[in-house]
Amino acid sequence: MKRKLMDILACPIDKYHPLELHVFEEKDEITEGLIVCPKCLRWYPIRDEIPEMLPDELRKDADDLPFLKKWKDKIPEKIVTEGKPFNLK
Repeated sequence: MKRKLMDILACPIDKYHPLELHVFEEKDEITEGLIVCPKCLRWYPIRDEIPEMLPDELRKDADDLPFLKKWKDKIPEKIVTEGKPFNLK
């Protein structure tokens, strides 16, 4: 994902802008990271350079929880414990 994409992204749930970006791995583009809506505390993973900004009903805990566990040390504590739609609490 290119960093300048953050200029136009908004939360698909509450339309909040701007969103927070947390980069875990970056080469030419962001390969792994997290996009966070500070208003509703929803988080969206960036995997293989693709931001996965799906609504809650299309997300699966079997996909998202391993991502949270993998990057737990780099994710803001509030998202780890209170993030939506899934968290590690």
